[in-house]
Amino acid sequence: MSHKLSIYHFTKVVTSLAILPAFFMQTLYAQQAKTKPHNPVIEGWYADPEGVIFENKYWIFPTYSAKYRQQVFLDAFSSTDMVTWKKHPKIIDTSIIKWAYMAMWAPSIVKKNNRYFLFFSANDIQSKTRNGVKDDTLGGIGIAVADKPGGPYKDHLGKPLINQFYNNAQPIDQFVFQDKDGQYYIIYGGWGRCNIGKLNENFTSLEKFPDGNLVKDITPKDYVEGPTMFIRNGKYYLMWSEGGWTNGTYKVAYAISDSVFGPFERVSTILEADETIATGAGHHSVINIPNTDEWYIVYHRRPIPNLDRDHRVTCIDKLYFNKDGTIKNVKMTFDGVRRKLKEK
Repeated sequence: MSHKLSIYHFTKVVTSLAILPAFFMQTLYAQQAKTKPHNPVIEGWYADPEGVIFENKYWIFPTYSAKYRQQVFLDAFSSTDMVTWKKHPKIIDTSIIKWAYMAMWAPSIVKKNNRYFLFFSANDIQSKTRNGVKDDTLGGIGIAVADKPGGPYKDHLGKPLINQFYNNAQPIDQFVFQDKDGQYYIIYGGWGRCNIGKLNENFTSLEKFPDGNLVKDITPKDYVEGPTMFIRNGKYYLMWSEGGWTNGTYKVAYAISDSVFGPFERVSTILEADETIATGAGHHSVINIPNTDEWYIVYHRRPIPNLDRDHRVTCIDKLYFNKDGTIKNVKMTFDGVRRKLKEK
């Protein structure tokens, strides 16, 4: 009996040893797949990504793509190479932002005086012209602040920064932009209207322009939502999303101006659906590698097949320019990109 048992155990050991190399190879392949550049860059349903560089790392601050009532928090992601991302879960939520109860959208973040200011919109507030009843002011654009990009964050104002419908723009999809003179502006707006406002020194309110208004209308042709801005070779590039965010018509267009206030004359569309890759590509941000003319576009798109309006994923691809400063059409990829930052 003991002899038979020994043979049995010997056979089991040999069989197990034969399986081990295959197991290790599968694990190795899985690890290699994760370390190769790929799109989407992060797992899960995420949209409206804000891509920035802080502390010599790439950061992505996206919208959690789900039903409005489930959008009660924001996650963040960090990486050293645009390939492997660390998740920083729930950097803010409705337990921190007491006036917010749903639809936390489209974060935009800047570093100022060694603090990180995270701008977001919440509650999907509606106006009388849209709901036929009255303006809803419980919500709009708010600000959270932290000592580190990954948080913990706290409410900077205890109330929204903007909760009015100036120029009929819904106060959502904010982007915070620092001009060449150091002045910070907030560029925002849904419902086909784009406003710009001047932030005060402490980010506690908007400063009035010389005409007495708090914002200026800079809406370009065909604008829908999702503005972002950057400067290249002294020119101001305003980019935005067109079409419908719930379907494959979503796309990105842009304009160029000599001033932060425009005028912004629409140039062309540069990112749109590709039936071989994905549909509904839009609501993006742009990363410029410091001290280079190397640019990347961080955006969301809809995988094919797509069965739900909230099935959106975050991707990164290269952004190229023509010699005259116009932007080349973006080629969406599954391959993604890899770009390590130089160590400081």
